[in-house]
Amino acid sequence: MTNESLQEIVCCMGQPVAGNPSQFMMERAFAAAGLDWRYLTLEVSPEDLPAAVAGMKAMGFRGGNFTIPHKVAVIPHLKRLSEAAELMGAVNCIYFEEDGFVGENTDGKGFVSALQEVVDPEGKKIVLLGAGGAARAIAVELGLNKVASIDVVNRDPGRGRDLANLLSEKVSIESKWIPWNGSHELPEDADIVINATSIGLCDSSEMVPVEVESFRDSMIVADVIFNPPKTRFLLAAEEAGCQTIDGLGMLVNQGVIGFKIWTDVDPDPTVMREALEEYLQI
Repeated sequence: MTNESLQEIVCCMGQPVAGNPSQFMMERAFAAAGLDWRYLTLEVSPEDLPAAVAGMKAMGFRGGNFTIPHKVAVIPHLKRLSEAAELMGAVNCIYFEEDGFVGENTDGKGFVSALQEVVDPEGKKIVLLGAGGAARAIAVELGLNKVASIDVVNRDPGRGRDLANLLSEKVSIESKWIPWNGSHELPEDADIVINATSIGLCDSSEMVPVEVESFRDSMIVADVIFNPPKTRFLLAAEEAGCQTIDGLGMLVNQGVIGFKIWTDVDPDPTVMREALEEYLQI
């Protein structure tokens, strides 16, 4: 068997990854584009991550996606980072180049693409809940899109301050860390509120600890969670009259970017969105 007849392989690694629809979406997109590629969903524990990345290289994987809890931990195992990924300090997409993998971040770009379908973020005041990998990616991309300010709401003062300082110093955006103690009250003048935590993932009963009474119908409220797409957080915002953005748009848009990086082919985003909706039965 020659190399030309082997299927190209990419993957998603995380823990937990049960319920992650990326494989279903990507394989539909590969088929629609006439590509004989495969996308694997792999449950990998933090202690096994170094061996897993080495295995990807040994088995000739073309690249992959990384989700919770690997977006920051994967960085030492890569050959280099893109400028955006280096600034964010988080990676969700890698691709093979010569003798190693390059880290990229499509999370923030995917989120901003979904947001721009609703509103131009330039000049808007942002409340960002969380300061992990996805939050950093989103915050940096919003900063590059010239938002007015970003309040980073996070329990861990180290992570919260680090992200606020990064935005102030490297992206030149007004930003401050706000301690997340108990249920957070949103400021009245917030334009866009984003849940960038994993609260609500695969658990429709779990609620982000915010004061529901502090939602205003002038706010656009977004959630990075895609399963379920209608989280309790978004439902509460809708009840308050807010326009909402679910995690599906972000997932489709970052998937489009990753697909292009790996294959050098433009996928059909409609096929990808329909695949997600079918998978999630919505």
